[in-house]
Amino acid sequence: MKSKKEQAEFYYLLLAGTFIALLVTCNLIFQKFFVWEPFGWYRFEISAGLIPYPLTFLVTDLISEIYGKKRANQVVKAGLVTTVIVMVVVMISSSVPATLWSPVNDAEFSKVFGLTGVAVTASMLAYLFAQFVDIKVFHFLKNLTKGKHLWLRNNFSTITSQFIDTNVVLLLLCSLGAIEWKLFGPLLLSGFLFKIIVALLDTPLFYLFTYLFKKKFGLDDCQEIEFL
Repeated sequence: MKSKKEQAEFYYLLLAGTFIALLVTCNLIFQKFFVWEPFGWYRFEISAGLIPYPLTFLVTDLISEIYGKKRANQVVKAGLVTTVIVMVVVMISSSVPATLWSPVNDAEFSKVFGLTGVAVTASMLAYLFAQFVDIKVFHFLKNLTKGKHLWLRNNFSTITSQFIDTNVVLLLLCSLGAIEWKLFGPLLLSGFLFKIIVALLDTPLFYLFTYLFKKKFGLDDCQEIEFL
């Protein structure tokens, strides 16, 4: 039978692994753009990388709520290191010539992963800034409300940080020539609105997981797990 400390460590690693998996995935699939018209009156044109990315904020909010600010910041830093490693591996893979019989030739590989270095550099700078803002705002609101109103800190911290993230990453991508400036406005609006929708939709999940964690470890509104 695992102790409470061992269980807490396991769930922390599971959340951290989920966060890193989502982060790495969004940086590998960002070059595919798709159309989404959920309401009929607005046409979203967004990167496939935006599908998993907003969920990273749900995970950091959960870690912040259950394990505290220090643990959330550690996961954000681990995500940066992991993404840099993946970027280096992709760049090395791009530099080696494909064989004549390779199912994926150099041109195809470059088309999919050719902008990975530029895009990841831009997204990681935006990512760091946005995630640290998210964690800081989350804990400010948690202390201000004395642990009450989960929806407020979950949504307000995420929406604030997502606006910053969307602006910064698009500004960098346009400045680096990866995206034309004329697309800045439409992509900013579509990306930010999409992230707001996801943030609102994942609020019930935040409540559910917070309830389950706090019940399992006997935490009150303001308590956090401190196992190391």
